[in-house]
Amino acid sequence: MSTRSSRSGGVVDGIRIDLRRLHESWMELVFPRQRGSGHSVMGKWTPNTTGGWIAYRLWAAVGVPVVAVLYPLALSGLMFRFYASRIDRVAAGLGVAGVVVLAALVWGVLTVAAHQVFSFDGFLAVLAAAVVATIAAGLAVAFSQVGGRLVSVVFAYPSAMTALFLPPVVAALVSPTLGEVVLSGSDSLAIWLLDTVLVVGGLSEWLSDQYTLAGAAYLGMWFGIAVPLGWLIGSLVTLAGLVRPT
Repeated sequence: MSTRSSRSGGVVDGIRIDLRRLHESWMELVFPRQRGSGHSVMGKWTPNTTGGWIAYRLWAAVGVPVVAVLYPLALSGLMFRFYASRIDRVAAGLGVAGVVVLAALVWGVLTVAAHQVFSFDGFLAVLAAAVVATIAAGLAVAFSQVGGRLVSVVFAYPSAMTALFLPPVVAALVSPTLGEVVLSGSDSLAIWLLDTVLVVGGLSEWLSDQYTLAGAAYLGMWFGIAVPLGWLIGSLVTLAGLVRPT
């Protein structure tokens, strides 16, 4: 019983610390020296005027519902950070050249196997997917090693998502057999997106008028999904870093 109580207390204390850090990060958007104990010498900043205290309290109150919404997202960011950190360790050990060579080797083996097993169209499909996956994986590692959270969020994570999403679509454009599965599924997804997510601001009507989902447009569609998804995951990892730096 005592062990369970201590574990429960540890979880509650951890959540309390997370929420405090997240709220302090919110406060620092407007007011300086809020995280932790504030400045090591000057301490935590507090207003010294009545108007300042009112603004301080109002901003703190607004931050409560914001933190309530962001905290579950931060927890999902912790999960993404857990796996991303392990991938980063492997990629850092291999380097950009090593990752490119490894990806080329793996996809090269698949391409040779496809040449032996499938038709010529199937071989070309795997070869095309191999080229896209190798380039995207190399870019993801290169951007992640540049350093800086902004570069990672804007470029590295979208490149990683591109390496995951685009190769099957490239292969489907080359192989009619794969196209029946991958492209038809893409059509269904596109219809759902146009009827739900993209309805805002009339974006779905504009896309329907300007583009026809055929050929290279499938690549544009999945690239348009991969990039924002990469930004989202990168932002969640960044949010997790605010809550739990280590």
